[in-house]
Amino acid sequence: MKQYHLEKSPIVYYISRKEKTEWILFIHAAFVNHNMFQTQIDYFRDKYNILTLDIIGHGKSTKVRKGDSIDKMSAWISEILKTEKIEKIHIVGISLGAVLAQDFANQYPEAVQSLACFGGYDINNFDAKMQKENSASQTLMMLKALFSIKWFAKSNKKISAYTLQAQKDFYEMNIQFSKKSFMYLSSLSSMVNVRQTEPRKYPLLIGCGKYDIPMELSAVEMWKKNEPECCVIIFEGAGHCVNMDTPDKFNAAMEEFWLSGYGKY
Repeated sequence: MKQYHLEKSPIVYYISRKEKTEWILFIHAAFVNHNMFQTQIDYFRDKYNILTLDIIGHGKSTKVRKGDSIDKMSAWISEILKTEKIEKIHIVGISLGAVLAQDFANQYPEAVQSLACFGGYDINNFDAKMQKENSASQTLMMLKALFSIKWFAKSNKKISAYTLQAQKDFYEMNIQFSKKSFMYLSSLSSMVNVRQTEPRKYPLLIGCGKYDIPMELSAVEMWKKNEPECCVIIFEGAGHCVNMDTPDKFNAAMEEFWLSGYGKY
């Protein structure tokens, strides 16, 4: 992957390019970085053009200027696509990445070839009670991190991954997350329940791991009710970060979604 920096932004992004083929954008979960998709990069790099990035405050996207915050991610992604002359792209988001993927799709639907969201929730119809529970959980996580990033990472790995290898890999990325980066996530709520879902002109796949928290499984069920035409997959043997827990199943599912007319799941 070749590394780039988007001008007038903190965003560092990475590209593996093949000529005359489709593009995939992978957006990572909170507290880690683009390397959570290493298995996907290795699998798909000979079949697709791949774009990954580090979300603001994560990985190498830490040279932040006054006024920069996570609510600018969609505009920055749009600028990356313009810079790289990408007209349409398959978007895959995990957890926080699923929120950002939806926000981008809300604002730039013409650039979306397909949308796949895992470990997330419907940002246009997020249940108030569930939103309150989610906020309380995030506050507790932040308090742990402010006390000790290592303590936070040890606790977070068990929430974020199910298999021991995925937990180890998640932890190694999580301990690199800086406490001060929490401030860049504060505007995340500005993306939630502010737009109505427009009829999608691209396929949508949603899902999570069988061993994710109950609230996430409920969020997927509610999303399916709101958009019954979408495809759903629950990954056996996986927790929150399904691409890390069951990478082979995840890669096969994504390939099938992109190639088979999107209707299998």
